[in-house]
Amino acid sequence: MEKAVDGARVLFPPPLIYVAGLALGIAGDRMVHLPRLGLQPTLRDIVGAGSVVAGLLVSFAGAGLFRRLGTAIIPYKPATRLVTSGIYRWTRNPMYLGMALIFVGVAVFFNSLSSLVLLPLVLVTVQTQVIAREEAYLEGTFGAEYVAYKKRVRAWI
Repeated sequence: MEKAVDGARVLFPPPLIYVAGLALGIAGDRMVHLPRLGLQPTLRDIVGAGSVVAGLLVSFAGAGLFRRLGTAIIPYKPATRLVTSGIYRWTRNPMYLGMALIFVGVAVFFNSLSSLVLLPLVLVTVQTQVIAREEAYLEGTFGAEYVAYKKRVRAWI
């Protein structure tokens, strides 16, 4: 099996995919006056803040472990090791899961039903354009070790 040396060949930075979906939804709400979530402001703030905090914790747990172990966080840079400990025992994609939780929190905070409707499209885009490329790269780089990890740990939750 030939080893890849140049990363996962991800075309767009994953945070940009989330931000684009969120911005499109919020802009749609504002410009076209689309329906809103309709949550009371206090509930909206609590749910939104809770989701953002949870997302930040999950994302930073994943990114922090990558940083401590000295492997690339950026998906188009080469991975120097396979990380399977910490939060990676429960999800293969904590940073993307965290970004999804942050997306939900911001959408709720902005009362943006349109953003929440766009979230599945964002997740499909992340799955097909980012995660699929990363997984192919990791399988090519780490072989059977990564395949075994994939069988043990779910992609999202």
